[in-house]
Amino acid sequence: MPTAQLSSGIELEYETFGDPGDPTLLLVMGFTAQLIAWDERFCQHFVDAGFHVVRFDNRDCGLSSHLDGAVVDIGELMGAVLGGDPMPDVPYLLSDMAADAIGLLDHLDVSRAHVMGASMGGMIVQTMAIEYPERLTSLVSVMSTTGDRAVGQASGEAQAALLTPPPTDREGYINASSASLVFGSKRYGNPEVAAANAARAYDRAFYPEGAPRQLAAIFASGDRTDALQRVDVPTLVIHGRDDTLIDVSGGIATAEAIPGADLLVLADMGHDLPEALWPQITAAVIGHCRVHS
Repeated sequence: MPTAQLSSGIELEYETFGDPGDPTLLLVMGFTAQLIAWDERFCQHFVDAGFHVVRFDNRDCGLSSHLDGAVVDIGELMGAVLGGDPMPDVPYLLSDMAADAIGLLDHLDVSRAHVMGASMGGMIVQTMAIEYPERLTSLVSVMSTTGDRAVGQASGEAQAALLTPPPTDREGYINASSASLVFGSKRYGNPEVAAANAARAYDRAFYPEGAPRQLAAIFASGDRTDALQRVDVPTLVIHGRDDTLIDVSGGIATAEAIPGADLLVLADMGHDLPEALWPQITAAVIGHCRVHS
């Protein structure tokens, strides 16, 4: 896969599908998730509909730049979040990750793109819409939230599953993948699929050290609600009513904050993109992008 060298010094591993002459759809993945979490067959739906698809590893994940040595005190961070104390310094913010994505578009000579982000990726694309609206043709925020801690909260069980450090050995890591079913789609959750995805991710790039820094970026970036109310980018918000990691109230609040945003709530979707729901999700995104091309 190719690598984009950004002016910031960050390197992003990326992959493209389809004709570069077609409208670009940039896919931004979530917390600790590599670009392969956007399944190639999922991407192909958009290629078949006439889009040039780009997926990439965020910084501190996959094969993109790792900020080795940048230390985050999670205890201090969470104390500030929960206690209302001043935020400690963190290595980077969602704004920096949004700038990474814009830098990738620059590298690809794409002046404007449709952008779609899932979970933390939704937070990143929201930030792109706030800070770089001229570069976005449209916005799709999936299973994400505004940063307002009053909405989109995780259940205790889901939060514990997300934040428990993964085993470092391959077999243990794969076996632990079933924990993600806690916040996945109850109707479509499949331990065999979860295990296969975990094996693929482990073999490509196992890098748990990036997790605290990405988590710090999420919490230290704060509430985007006021800024989202000034966004003038055509927006589609997609969320699952079955999501226990980012409650559906986060998606609803996102759609309410962005003027004119459309909201699609899927009853059987959790905090994942189950293959059974790809036809509904891709049809909604393709329709949104075509209307706003």
